Amino acid sequence: MEENITRIGVSLPKNLLEEFDSIIKTRGYSSRSEAIRDAIRNYIMEYKWLEREEGEIVGVINVVYDHHVKGVSDTIISLQHDFLDIITTTLHIHLNKDYCLEMILVRGDMSRVKKLVDKITTLKGVTNVKLITALRD
Repeated sequence: MEENITRIGVSLPKNLLEEFDSIIKTRGYSSRSEAIRDAIRNYIMEYKWLEREEGEIVGVINVVYDHHVKGVSDTIISLQHDFLDIITTTLHIHLNKDYCLEMILVRGDMSRVKKLVDKITTLKGVTNVKLITALRD
């Protein structure tokens, strides 16, 4: 076990916690804390990997969002207009009556792509953002 353990409190919607508990049980974690530590480590590792990436890239930004949240669709569209220099194509998919998937294909400098990812990630109503880089020059 790691030294200097700090206890924190986290507020989560009930359905998210239930889904998390189901997954950690299936995967065999001994506790929520162990699973949360693992998830945080993975998040940090992915963030650090993205921070090291630079130069020209081709990739896709997958964005899942709740279209009922006021203004989220309009803001995503507005951001796409602000980043026309790196966006080559977008695809909008209705996942169900509540959620949509926006696939944004990008080509350009990684620093610009990261800026777009960061802006989308912080939007209220966005539940998941994943950048997958397909090519580096």
